[in-house]
Amino acid sequence: MVVRMDVALLYFDACPNWKVADERLAAIAAERADLTLTRHLVDTPEEAERVGFHGSPSILVDGVDVFAEPDAGVGLSCRVYRTPKGMAGAPTVEQLRAALTVVGKTVQ
Repeated sequence: MVVRMDVALLYFDACPNWKVADERLAAIAAERADLTLTRHLVDTPEEAERVGFHGSPSILVDGVDVFAEPDAGVGLSCRVYRTPKGMAGAPTVEQLRAALTVVGKTVQ
């Protein structure tokens, strides 16, 4: 049995970093038949509150923000990620793959 993994990219247009995350996630999704990638535009502060949007881009795996810091605020802002090369506007491909592997193992 193949377990499906739903990955959602939440973003808002004013932040350009979501496009980098989208390219990286699309490349991973092309390699993995078990992964469904969707994109969700968050365009109001009210919607950001409703969906728990921690900034653009946010990556949810099966509804969970896999990179959220415990004290992360909610709202329309650009988000930064800790990467091996310092702070960046999107996780690296390696970080995304690792997060998807960890989540995939907890589902099985």
